[in-house]
Amino acid sequence: MTSPAVPSDAHVHPAAGYAGDISPQQACVWLEAGEAVLVDVRTDAEREWVGQVPGAQPLAWKQWPGMAINPKFDKGIQALGADGRKLVLLCRSGVRSIAAAQRATELGLTAYNILEGFEGNPDAQAHRGLTGGWKFRGLPWRQN
Repeated sequence: MTSPAVPSDAHVHPAAGYAGDISPQQACVWLEAGEAVLVDVRTDAEREWVGQVPGAQPLAWKQWPGMAINPKFDKGIQALGADGRKLVLLCRSGVRSIAAAQRATELGLTAYNILEGFEGNPDAQAHRGLTGGWKFRGLPWRQN
């Protein structure tokens, strides 16, 4: 006897102002199934310096100078969500992606925050990538 299929939204943690929070692993499942678009909301410099996820769509939420809101974000996120797929948003630790998911939702899109982000939260010595995040979970990524 086979187990019943788990709905693809069964692993969503409810959140105020956007579709919800998901684990990096759940985001990867949705991506591999073609159910979602991965939007990397980190800056260009962060993606170059720290690494990136193959196939992710780069669209910074904030950018230099001054880490100001990207004036091209609204138009860019609307284009990425135009086909109706879920948007899964990734930042460094899962904080900026919350704000970006909230904005995408305000624009009428279905957006999720990826918990832990790309690098996870800092440990007791302020090092990232050792306690959680996309990289720590062993999901696909590359360094330029």
